[in-house]
Amino acid sequence: MTTALFTHTDCLDHLTPQGHPEQVARLSHVLAALEGRDLMRAEAPLASEDDLRLCHPQSHIDRVRAAVPDEGVVQLDADTWMSPGSLDAALRGVGGALAAVDAVLGGQAGNAFVATRPPGHHAETERTMGFCLFGTVAIAARHAMERHGLSRVAVVDFDVHHGNGTQDLLWSEARSLFVSSHQSPLWPGTGTPDETGAHGNVLNLPLAPRSDGAVFRAAYEAQVFPAIEAFAPELILISAGFDAHHADPLAELNLTEADFEWVTGRLCDLAQAHCGGRVVSCLEGGYDLQALAASAAAHVDVLIARG
Repeated sequence: MTTALFTHTDCLDHLTPQGHPEQVARLSHVLAALEGRDLMRAEAPLASEDDLRLCHPQSHIDRVRAAVPDEGVVQLDADTWMSPGSLDAALRGVGGALAAVDAVLGGQAGNAFVATRPPGHHAETERTMGFCLFGTVAIAARHAMERHGLSRVAVVDFDVHHGNGTQDLLWSEARSLFVSSHQSPLWPGTGTPDETGAHGNVLNLPLAPRSDGAVFRAAYEAQVFPAIEAFAPELILISAGFDAHHADPLAELNLTEADFEWVTGRLCDLAQAHCGGRVVSCLEGGYDLQALAASAAAHVDVLIARG
């Protein structure tokens, strides 16, 4: 089996104001770092409104579509902006995640990485938030459940910010296990351990500022891996944010590329034990360009080795 890479040049057309951390160069740096890798490269298709309605009501979709400007950029909330190309960029992200799930569950790829932007894990059911328009990974989880018939899908989010959107979208979804490790205190201020989902299907691991790889690994060993083991997933989805890196300007955790490599390997081990190695990873945050590129490459190298 091979590792699939889903991306699209449309994702370079999502523009943000000068100085905004979620910039075009994030994706171009990641793609440059992955050049020469042995990957099955594919274009991310556009998601349909039927795809988006797996998680979002039509009213949210209509609001986002209506906000697309003819030129320039417009602000949707405190952190989220749209340009003329933003909607198609976000639709490529969702479409790429769904196509990656199809490829992995259909046996065309052993695992997959979806390199798109904007990210998705902060978008709530009826709210854009934190650079995100649609809940990419949550939609992918629902796609696996509703269209492929899976009954146990695990979503692991190691972005430094709590995956509040994914949690909101999967809160009442008994077929999912959502795990988020994140710095606390830090925006968006959610993700406390007592937020456990409607069916005990949410696990939050707040990490104190300046926590390093040893703390991160101990938390995963003590809580995350046993929870996944008990859940016995049929597919593992990863919200792969690399802003817990010590060089990232938006947070204060002290992880390294080696820590991302380690957690990716351990999640691949669990996937191999329970679901034939089926892992789909989607790019989320990471705002130091060099750290992001190096961390994403380390992450994908593990997927390639295990694919």
